Amino acid sequence: MIILPAIDLKDGKCVRLRQGRADDMTVYSDDPAEQARDWREQGGRELHVVDLDGAFDGFPRHLEEIKAIIRAFEGPVEVGGGLRTPDAINAVLEAGAARAIIGSSALDDPNFLVKAVELWGDRIAVGIDARNGLVQTRGWVKTTSVRAVDLAAAVDKMGVRTIIYTDTATDGMLGGPNLAQLATICDSAPHCQITASGGVSSPYDIANLKALERQNLRAAICGKALYDGRTTLKEMNVAAL
Repeated sequence: MIILPAIDLKDGKCVRLRQGRADDMTVYSDDPAEQARDWREQGGRELHVVDLDGAFDGFPRHLEEIKAIIRAFEGPVEVGGGLRTPDAINAVLEAGAARAIIGSSALDDPNFLVKAVELWGDRIAVGIDARNGLVQTRGWVKTTSVRAVDLAAAVDKMGVRTIIYTDTATDGMLGGPNLAQLATICDSAPHCQITASGGVSSPYDIANLKALERQNLRAAICGKALYDGRTTLKEMNVAAL
């Protein structure tokens, strides 16, 4: 399993939001590129980056910061947040991103997702964010009536090969991931590689994820626990072996 440290961008800074709430924010660094370099030096194999302002506004807001992060990390970086047009996707991929993450548009405009997969293939990932099993969009502001497992099955059939599943109720809460829901997501999208996000905060959580014994559960994203020093990237990497 691969552990991806997370960098969330807001107002040019590296931050973490508690359960995605913009009014409950902690700033961890004024220099996101330096933070990316630090994660690489600590043993980061891949990096997860979200443009939070882009997610809220519907278009990328941190392209220059993203370029700097990619240069600094010198490894695969996946990028999401406001990627709702071909031009926006192309911009982050041309900046050097390994994968572009489509979120809200995967639900709102399936044809857009299909065309993106046709154009960029495996470099397109889908981010599915859900609370109580229901998909949330627009930076977790809107909760829909669509079940996450149904969306996962649908994008699997469209040819998507990477899903980042975030349980928004557990995100930033340090209480462990939603294991039952993750298992169901893995089973609903058997052709996709699944990345777990939300609540992953200790080597114990990684052991629990591995105990699900889902071959397509490829990776886990860790944010707040690393920034707060509750665990280290080295400890998480060892647990993921």
